[in-house]
Amino acid sequence: MTNLAESTESMEQLAVAWRAMVLDRDPEADVRDLPGIAVRWADCRFAFWNCLTLTEVGADAELLERRLHEAAEIMRSKERPGFLWLFEDLLDEGARDVLEAAAERAGLQHAFPGTGMAGDLLPVPEPSHPDLTFVRVTTDEQLRAYADLNSLAYGFPLEDGRDGLEGSKLWKEGVHAYLGMRGDVPVTCAGTVAADGRLFVALVATHPEWERRGYGEAVTRKALYEGGRATGLTRATLHATVAGAPVYPRIGFKPNSPMRFFGLKS
Repeated sequence: MTNLAESTESMEQLAVAWRAMVLDRDPEADVRDLPGIAVRWADCRFAFWNCLTLTEVGADAELLERRLHEAAEIMRSKERPGFLWLFEDLLDEGARDVLEAAAERAGLQHAFPGTGMAGDLLPVPEPSHPDLTFVRVTTDEQLRAYADLNSLAYGFPLEDGRDGLEGSKLWKEGVHAYLGMRGDVPVTCAGTVAADGRLFVALVATHPEWERRGYGEAVTRKALYEGGRATGLTRATLHATVAGAPVYPRIGFKPNSPMRFFGLKS
């Protein structure tokens, strides 16, 4: 694959995986594929389930300006806040040069950066960590713990994560979601799910009090190991935050497109 092909793959993986996640949260959610914009919006308290992404490859400055205004209008029509996930390598050079100014004119502000990553890395060896045991999420109690770890790691109120995940059948049955346990205390989590011939890694989080011990890497390896065993898939994709970006290359992921997350100006 070329870098552009991998960046396109990264965007398409978001659109495919988030369709399932958002419709699991609310079968009546706003899930549409508009010209140049994929809408994946549950309008719930968990901001990651309220998502737009730009889908055109090679968009120039004029087209970018138009799509950013359209995206902002969609976001303004919603009750709950969310993010525009933008893959920078899908823009042409001129559009990348004016991105910040165009976002400002559309009423958007940069929230945080990310990186698309992928790799032909499966199967992976069965992981272990001297501090951890791994438990698959199959109960409501375990799913609440998974939600709470994400809220704590990303700075959301606990109620926001719970609103996104509690009651989910997909996360208890379709996602290979694992908790890393220190004794009987959940301290880290990761999930993988089949998405258009790839294994997509989602919602990796570690409790802030237990960071920098290799827990996130270990539980991600566990989710990949079990997801790969169950599906037979050999390629995996993910979208990394700044905190996670140094971890995933150790597993075999390679970066593709830089990402920017935009929210509406307050």
